[in-house]
Amino acid sequence: MNLSPEQKNSTGPSSISVDPDEISRFGALADRWWAADGEFSALHKLNPVRLTYIRDRALEHFGGEADTLKPLAGLRVLDLGCGGGLLSEPLHRMGAELVSIDASEDGIRAAREHAEVNGLEMDYRCTTAEELVTAGEKFDVVVAMEIIEHVADVDGFVDTCCALIKPGGLFFAATLNRTPKSYALAIAAAEYILRWVPRGTHDWRRFVRPSELARGLRRNGLTTDKVTGVTLNIASGEWRESSDTAVNYMLSAKKQKLAAAS
Repeated sequence: MNLSPEQKNSTGPSSISVDPDEISRFGALADRWWAADGEFSALHKLNPVRLTYIRDRALEHFGGEADTLKPLAGLRVLDLGCGGGLLSEPLHRMGAELVSIDASEDGIRAAREHAEVNGLEMDYRCTTAEELVTAGEKFDVVVAMEIIEHVADVDGFVDTCCALIKPGGLFFAATLNRTPKSYALAIAAAEYILRWVPRGTHDWRRFVRPSELARGLRRNGLTTDKVTGVTLNIASGEWRESSDTAVNYMLSAKKQKLAAAS
């Protein structure tokens, strides 16, 4: 995708995976990130199940105890597409050595302001995954939650994510499956009937099947080891893990360790 100078200046750093229209859309809502009943209310409600999934899988892989105050201590973690920091702040509180990035200058501003109000020293950067690769950054864990369906080049984005993971590290993703059910629920119902999210938030054609994501990870030396659905209990308003991956799903994958020298 070729960006004009005006687009680059208005949306922050550019890359093959950054869609300037998506950055502008979310940037316009930056001041609403932390409104629990606002446009991002679904993400607020998703946070508990997302965090539990990341914590439990990381502890299973790297070792540690879930009942400690900082179960992710000692792990260098990257939160890709962090927005206003909804996932970043609790990951930081869990002890992760966290870097959080977003291509939206407005989103990073909102994240920094909220962290400052809450007395948190956070490493928020307005940059792209590609720029981190160029800088030689590496992480034990790379987290890409609710971002893959918004990037311009999924294959390129996955390749870049994998390049940022240390050998033996983990990758986490949460996104939407491309199925008739996801169109009915995530587009028709959520955006047009129930209006849980603003119209135009998602493009069904950009939804990614688990098999497609797993194939891209495998191409980069990662093995997908857990895919789980995430479903909403309408009565309680709570999200929970499920065997149904037809709409929302989460995925974890591990990168091969370097072979020991003989």
